[in-house]
Amino acid sequence: EGGVLGNIIQLVLNANNIKTSDRIQLGGTPVVRKAITAGEIDIYPEYTGNAAFFFEKADDPVWKDAAKAYETAKKLDYDANKIVWLSPSPANNTWAIALRKEVAETNKLATLTDFGKYVAGGGQVVLAASAEFVNSAAALPAFQTTYGFTLKPDQLITLSGGDTAATIAAAANQTNGANAAMVYGTDGGIAPSGLVVLDDDKGVQPVYQPAPIIREAVLKQHPEIETLLKPVFAKLDLVTLQELNGRVQVGGEPVKGVAEDFLKKNGFLK
Repeated sequence: EGGVLGNIIQLVLNANNIKTSDRIQLGGTPVVRKAITAGEIDIYPEYTGNAAFFFEKADDPVWKDAAKAYETAKKLDYDANKIVWLSPSPANNTWAIALRKEVAETNKLATLTDFGKYVAGGGQVVLAASAEFVNSAAALPAFQTTYGFTLKPDQLITLSGGDTAATIAAAANQTNGANAAMVYGTDGGIAPSGLVVLDDDKGVQPVYQPAPIIREAVLKQHPEIETLLKPVFAKLDLVTLQELNGRVQVGGEPVKGVAEDFLKKNGFLK
């Protein structure tokens, strides 16, 4: 996802005569974070929920509300570092529960409220998840408390390593009867595996919306960057990001080509 979003940003800037040098895939969050605060890079895609950790405010409920999380991240980073958060994507790449499409459609399950009622009413659900997701108070236990359901031990398949590729594969292949999976909202494997993400309608998880963030000094030189990227990120909703990530992650397509294709299809590139 970082590669997809990074290439989208770079292609848009290049197409509009803003010269860029490619430092995409520089490293994980701590690496890029250090680079932008040191002025070694100028712009990269960040997630609103990460600001909770940058500014040691992880316990604040503000991060569970998309609009408030964005405004808080924007203010904190500007005040501390003169880094500007541009308009975010509407997608939320946070811990979620995905269900096999036919189970969701047959039982009209779109939200975790629907899911909670379905499970509590004896609905057949077997969830594949990591040990961390099952045991961490902020994950499955928080979902169960908020949405009023309990998954019994025989309704859980706990995978020790527990990356989402494994949980998605278990639900896709119905391993040991699995029909639900722990996922990150924009995981590339979700759509190709015939799963749908249930909406966390009561906001249990912190929101991780991707947004381009840029050093103010650079934005002042190129103020048009803000208006160029706003409509692009607005188009990157949950299902679109799942699809783009899936083409790279599952389909093995080159990331730059996937980014270019998205921009051309939506009229952002000629």
